[in-house]
Amino acid sequence: MTHFLRRLWRSQSGATAVEYGLILALVFLAMVGAIGTFSNEVIKTWDTVTETSQEAIDRS
Repeated sequence: MTHFLRRLWRSQSGATAVEYGLILALVFLAMVGAIGTFSNEVIKTWDTVTETSQEAIDRS
């Protein structure tokens, strides 16, 4: 097992795989952050629609 780990540590292709993994993780985190922000804005929009509709119903 230690022989395998040493080979992996020295291997350039192993380093490339780790780099791709880190890039993928950063892209994923950016997507999660963007989706979170977007969903909050959508919720605010629908809350405004609900409040405006309720006010119109109450006035009629």
